Amino acid sequence: MASQPYRLWLFVFGLITCVSALLFLEFAPEDGEVLQSNNLIAESVDQLEPITPIPLEIKLDSRKVALGKRLFHDPRLSSDNLISCAHCHNLANGGMDNLPRSIGVGGKEGNINAPTVFNSGFNASLFWDGRAATLEEQVDFPMLHACEMGSLWPDVLGKLKQDAGYLNSFQEIYQQGIQEDSVRDAIATFERSLITPNSKFDRYLRGDKYALSRDELAGYELFKGLGCISCHQGMNVGGNMYEKLGLFGDYFANRGNVQHVDYGRFNVTKIEEHRYEFRVPSLRNVAQTAPYFHDASAATLEQAVAIMGQYQLGVELSKDEIRKIVKFLETLSGEYLAEVGK
Repeated sequence: MASQPYRLWLFVFGLITCVSALLFLEFAPEDGEVLQSNNLIAESVDQLEPITPIPLEIKLDSRKVALGKRLFHDPRLSSDNLISCAHCHNLANGGMDNLPRSIGVGGKEGNINAPTVFNSGFNASLFWDGRAATLEEQVDFPMLHACEMGSLWPDVLGKLKQDAGYLNSFQEIYQQGIQEDSVRDAIATFERSLITPNSKFDRYLRGDKYALSRDELAGYELFKGLGCISCHQGMNVGGNMYEKLGLFGDYFANRGNVQHVDYGRFNVTKIEEHRYEFRVPSLRNVAQTAPYFHDASAATLEQAVAIMGQYQLGVELSKDEIRKIVKFLETLSGEYLAEVGK
């Protein structure tokens, strides 16, 4: 049986704990406030959360990363020597071009909104319709597409082999030298380096419970409670499954002017139930990647959240709910680490 002093100590300790909790709720950080709490950051991640943080670093061959970076920014991969991968995936601009549809060779306009290249190595498949299973497979599609880079592999390889710097780099890294597979591998390795860790939300997941403001945390609770988390979870907060656009209401009938590209996953599989299905986009850095959806129909994040509420959740979100969810989504913006593999 506990002694009287020990029971008294437990009572005082419990009282202090309750008062501390009440003070925390009363004086929790408001929007824009950041509390310095590095001493509270835990080394382990909360395993109960449906979202996991991006690793602070990844191990890659630094030689391949450097070579892939050069290729990624080289316009000679296009038929007119003007369009590079970075043309549509600007690393200083959220990893995309913020256009409804990208502009390729000869000023040709694409037919779909370009997704961000950041954290693409964490996606289960690539493109809105998931037609590429790996980053290596992905390389061919924009390079050979008539409205994007408009190239042919023999032409691309011929240009690269005329560059002494490329010849030396490829021979040092790849036994076969400059070939289709080695070019794909270098570009894909660089793209895997394009991670954006250490977002406010990742710091929260790692144990910094003061990383989020009251509204940001409320937005996350709404995000989970409303069901957004059923499609947007995991390390990339999406990118790991397909879903039909318009679970609650006919999105395309209401929007009108249905195009072939709107068929989504159906265009790859030819399975009728896949019509209007798309790879769920990652929400990492989503505040920087407007406009939204494959058709760029939402110009702002607020509009995107409202549309998702209507067509994917079957609810009409209030302005305050939208505001709080957007506050949470803004915490998913991370830091681009330009140097990896060291």
